[in-house]
Amino acid sequence: MRWSYRSYRRTHRSLRSLRTRPVHRHGGALLCALCVAVAPLPSAAPPAGHAPERLARLSSEVLRLAWQTGWVRHRYERGVRVAKDQRKRADQLARQLHGERILAAVLHEDAGTVARAQYRTGGFTAPGSLAAAAEPLDMLELQSNDSDRRERLARMVIEADSRSRTLAADQMSTSASWQALDADVTQLRTEKKALEERLGRARGELNSLAAAAVRNGRCTPVDLDGLQAELQDNQSGTDRAAAISPSGFTRPLLTYELTARFGGTGVHWAGGHSGQDFAVPTGTPVRSVGSGTIVSIGCGGPFGISVVVRHEGGWFSQYAHLAAPLLGSGRQVRAGEWIGLSGTTGNSTGPHLHFEIRRSAEFGSAVEPVAWLRARGVLL
Repeated sequence: MRWSYRSYRRTHRSLRSLRTRPVHRHGGALLCALCVAVAPLPSAAPPAGHAPERLARLSSEVLRLAWQTGWVRHRYERGVRVAKDQRKRADQLARQLHGERILAAVLHEDAGTVARAQYRTGGFTAPGSLAAAAEPLDMLELQSNDSDRRERLARMVIEADSRSRTLAADQMSTSASWQALDADVTQLRTEKKALEERLGRARGELNSLAAAAVRNGRCTPVDLDGLQAELQDNQSGTDRAAAISPSGFTRPLLTYELTARFGGTGVHWAGGHSGQDFAVPTGTPVRSVGSGTIVSIGCGGPFGISVVVRHEGGWFSQYAHLAAPLLGSGRQVRAGEWIGLSGTTGNSTGPHLHFEIRRSAEFGSAVEPVAWLRARGVLL
């Protein structure tokens, strides 16, 4: 995803106009029972106000908060990496500077020794060298050799001092950069924590509103007022194109963890598990896996809030345990278009998406969905 500061500010301004109230969050294993109808999970009473409007506003808030939290988390994680690299670089420069300073000190000491020797011997650095020279030409050669050695030593001293100064400047600059980055990371960590707490409260309230909608039998589509296009604009064209296979199909979610698989057995199913579960937080956009038509919106029963889409070739896809549908029955949808928000309605013990591929719109005709998508170029 491509993050932009302008989008961040626009999101921040939009969030300031929204209000949330804290509710309790409930954990639980991400399992669903699809063959035994049970009563909906208990939940807190919805806040005062027109329920569909509050559900729409809260759904938008969860999406915006999730986007903003992801943006800040991206900056935080990148800042941690860069600050770590800068600190490592600063430590490396400090070690190099220490070695150069030792070398410079030794060279300065050698230069002092040479200077003292010249004073005692009248220009010759090796004691006894003047007496060893029998001829004037030998004396000149000795003098020339001593002069060359002194010049080389002087150049070495100058170069060592120059390297030390350069390393000291680099080390100081890198240390200052690391300290500034570390301060930014600390601030981002605080901001990320606050956003995650706000997002958690908003998700908990969305679960409560969704459960109340199921109890009242009013699972009306939520109008996001263009929010899908706004948030998807922050994805690069490459990311959007890569999400659709050449055959025109895609994954029902962009990020997820696969949990209960098709055909699984256990105490939570009267028969084999009829779909594939995806563990995702409440309020995650659920996408149609292919182009088609929405043929039904479920509201209650074991599936909770659910959407069924008819595709070409007589195939149907179902998306269950939603917090809210986003489009009404009869709507044409594209592959990858948002059709609902994930939740934990119906016979569910935690936020997740239950996804099915069927030969008909009714329950009981499901096929293995992972293999079905794989045959159409989509890998989960």
